[in-house]
Amino acid sequence: MSNDHQAYLAKRQLKRGTAGWILLAGLGVSYVISGDFAGWNFGIAQAGWAGFAIAAVLMGLMYLTLVLSLAEMSAAIPAAGGGYSFARQAMGPTGGFLTGLAVLIEYALAPAAIVIFIGSAVEALLGFSGPWVYAIFYLVFVGIHLAGVGEALKVMMVISGLAVFAIVATGVALVMHFDINNLFDIAMTDANGASELLPLGWYGVWAALPFAMWLFLAVEGVPLAAEEAKDPGKDVPKGIIGAMVFLLFTALMVVVLVPGAAGAKAMGDSAVPLVDALNATGNTSLATLVNVLGLAGLVASFFSIIYGYSRLVFALSRAGYLPKSLSLTTERKVPARALIVPGIFGFIASLSGEGDLMLAMAVVGATVSYALMALSHILLRIKQPDLPRPYKTPGGVVTSGIALVLSLIALTGVYAFDPRAFFFTMGLFVIGAVYYFGYSRKHLVAKSADEEFAMLAEAESDLAAA
Repeated sequence: MSNDHQAYLAKRQLKRGTAGWILLAGLGVSYVISGDFAGWNFGIAQAGWAGFAIAAVLMGLMYLTLVLSLAEMSAAIPAAGGGYSFARQAMGPTGGFLTGLAVLIEYALAPAAIVIFIGSAVEALLGFSGPWVYAIFYLVFVGIHLAGVGEALKVMMVISGLAVFAIVATGVALVMHFDINNLFDIAMTDANGASELLPLGWYGVWAALPFAMWLFLAVEGVPLAAEEAKDPGKDVPKGIIGAMVFLLFTALMVVVLVPGAAGAKAMGDSAVPLVDALNATGNTSLATLVNVLGLAGLVASFFSIIYGYSRLVFALSRAGYLPKSLSLTTERKVPARALIVPGIFGFIASLSGEGDLMLAMAVVGATVSYALMALSHILLRIKQPDLPRPYKTPGGVVTSGIALVLSLIALTGVYAFDPRAFFFTMGLFVIGAVYYFGYSRKHLVAKSADEEFAMLAEAESDLAAA
C-alpha cells in the first residue's frame, strides 16, 4: 500500500473492540424501541385489528429473514458500512452507492421525524416545544457521541432499559383487562373486500404495511457497528438476531394487549396508545410513568440512529462516495464530521414539523435498501460461494428471497398510504445519483470492496506495529 493511502486511512480509524454482542443487541433494540410506544397503532385505523395483525406478521417475517441474511454478510464482511459494504461486494460500486444512499435517507430522516415526536412529548409533559427543543436534543446527543463510542453505547443501554421496562410493565398491567371482543370493535365499511374481520378490506392491509414496519424499523443497523465489535464474526450475528427476537416479543405484546384492553378503534386514533390504554383501564399512576418513559424510548431511538448514520456516512466518505473530509476521526477515534453534518441537515428537515412525512420517506429509503441487501445476499452466495462465512443463514437464498419479495411489497405500501412521501424520496435518489455519476464515481478510494477492505486491514496492522 502506498504511503498516501496509509496516511489517508490512519486519519480514518474507529475504536476497535468496544462492543460485545450484548451491547450490540442493546443497540439493535435501542434503534427500534420508540416504535413500540406509538406510530404502529395508526395501522389499526388503516386496516382494522386483524388487517393490521396480518401486516405485522408479514413485516415481522420480512425483518426476521432480512436479519438472518444480514447476520451472515456482517460476519463475512465486518465493515462499518453495513448494507452498503455488502452491496458493494456483491454488485460493485454503483450497487454499493445506491444501497448506501437508501440507508442514508432512512437514517438521516428518521431522527428528524423522531425529534418532532420528542417535541410533542416534551410539550405534553412541560408545555413547550418547537425548534429550540429540536436543537437542544440534537446538540446534547450528538455531543455525547463526540465523547466516544464506549461512553455513548453505555448511555444508550440505560435509556433503552428504561423504555423496555415501561413496555413490559404496561403489558403486565393490561393482561388482566384483555377482552378479545375489544380487538374487533371497528365497524365494517363499504371498502372493496370488507368483512367483519377486515373492516377496511385488503387495501387497508396494504396501506398498513408501513406502520407495521415501525415495530422493527432500523434493527438492520446493527452491522454498522461491525468495525467496533470485539469479535465481529460472532458478536454481530448474535447481537442482531438477539435484538430481533426480543423485538418480536415486544411487538406481540403491544399489538395484542394494548388494543385488547382498550379497544382497537380508540387505539387506532391515539397519539400515545400505551398511555391511553393504561388510563382507560384505571392504571393512571403507571400511565404517568409510561408517558415519561415513552420520552426515554424516543430518545433511545433518536440517540442510536444518530450513531448509525455517523458510521454509514463515515464508511461512504472513507470510500470516496461522499466528500472525504466527512470520514476524518478525532483522537478518540470518533467520526466527528459524520456526526455533525447530517445532524445539521436533520435539524433543518425537522423544522418542517411534518414528522409523519419524514417517517414515511424514511420507510421508502428503508424498503429500497432491504431489497438491495437481500439481493446482495443472493448474489454473494452465487458469485462467492467460497467466501468465509463464520455464520450461515438458515435456509440460504430462500430466506433472503423471502426478504426481497416482502421488501418490494412493503415499498408499494408506502405509495398506498402516502404517494407524496414516495415521490419526494425518489427525488432524493435522483439528486444522489446525479452527484454519484457526475462526480464521486471518478473519485473512489478503491476499485472494489475487496481492495478497500485489504487496504484497511493493512493500515490497521501497520498502525498496531507502530
